[in-house]
Amino acid sequence: MAEIKAPVFPESVADGTIVEWHVTEGQQVNRDDILAEIETDKVVLEVVAPDDGVVTKIVKQVDDTVESDDLIAEFEAGASGSTDSGSDDSADEDAEAPAVDPNQPAAPVQKKQAADGGEPVQATDKKENDHKDQSPAVRKAAKESGVDPKNVEGSGRDGRVTKSDMASPKLKADSSIKNDKGTPVAESTGERSEKRVPMTRLRKRVAERLLSATQETAMLTTFNEVNMKPLMDMRTKYKDQFEKRHGVRLGFMSLFVKAATEALKRFPAVNASLDGDDIVYHGFYDIGVAVSSDRGLVVPVLRDTDQMSMADVESKIRELGGKAQNGKLGLDEMTGGTFTISNGGVFGSLMSTPILNPPQTAILGMHAINDRPMAVDGKVEILPMMYLALSYDHRMIDGKEAVQFLVTLKDLVEDPTMLLLDL
Repeated sequence: MAEIKAPVFPESVADGTIVEWHVTEGQQVNRDDILAEIETDKVVLEVVAPDDGVVTKIVKQVDDTVESDDLIAEFEAGASGSTDSGSDDSADEDAEAPAVDPNQPAAPVQKKQAADGGEPVQATDKKENDHKDQSPAVRKAAKESGVDPKNVEGSGRDGRVTKSDMASPKLKADSSIKNDKGTPVAESTGERSEKRVPMTRLRKRVAERLLSATQETAMLTTFNEVNMKPLMDMRTKYKDQFEKRHGVRLGFMSLFVKAATEALKRFPAVNASLDGDDIVYHGFYDIGVAVSSDRGLVVPVLRDTDQMSMADVESKIRELGGKAQNGKLGLDEMTGGTFTISNGGVFGSLMSTPILNPPQTAILGMHAINDRPMAVDGKVEILPMMYLALSYDHRMIDGKEAVQFLVTLKDLVEDPTMLLLDL
């Protein structure tokens, strides 16, 4: 008999909550099968089977809070059990089935035409297959919100509920929705509906950190604007060659990361952090890139960006972005950044004041690119312009340094050749 324990959480994570069991007691599993998922303030951790065997007892249930190395289940290696979560009643059903008279014609089997026009398929009880019709994304959204998909108006084929339906659920007119604990989370009257759902641990943590940043730092934001035409022209000219050579698309974020890295070298205070009454100047450049996921805002970190090429940056951003969407980011991929970049422009934001990500002392906000009339050498030209915002902790960074940092970044983006020539 072996013990299945919660992972050892890092010092920054006190505990976690079991959000899902993928197995039941007595179920046969294989080595490395996912047994359970534990949600912490930052990531969702998976607990896997240590060997082939059977989960003999589940100690901690869904929504239970666990700490590092807590016992959550008991496991017997090499044993055999049921191979699925439900019981096999086929033998009982066969025993109770009435005898069939071979002289009587067989009862007709109700069938329906397949959607693709192929062979007809046997009709089944819709209620029994409701959960099978739901995609994994819908089931995950239901688990996080506490709203049962069967109470949501579906926009998919044959009224099927989709992931987007769960993002902004329109409740059926006669529904009174409760979460798994029996607490009402939504009620609907006629065409007017509202819902009440508990915040996820990640959303709570984000809320706490944002509130802390606004209350415990002397945050100030400075703005500038950048002409994106040189960068857009360069991207148009070389994007096909870049993708063919490196196997990844050339985006704007890689150049901003490299430009920010160069600017951080020139203004070390912007790459520093506060630790109590001490200022910690970092001799490395770990830049976090804010990513919006279904679970909330996460900030995976690019390590040692001064040693990365633009292709390395693009490839790593794509990899971390995919992990963020799938909830697969590790804690080591989300901690230890020295500077953060947030791109609200992908959602159409014209201008904003990004909030600091403590203990970092600065964060850069990128925004939408819009054509605007600009004065160039005494003439008016239409140029693709972007507003840049740098929020910084005024306790650590003076206004002069913040403004000069942003101007340096602007110069490097407007003339990418300066990065190559180290100017």
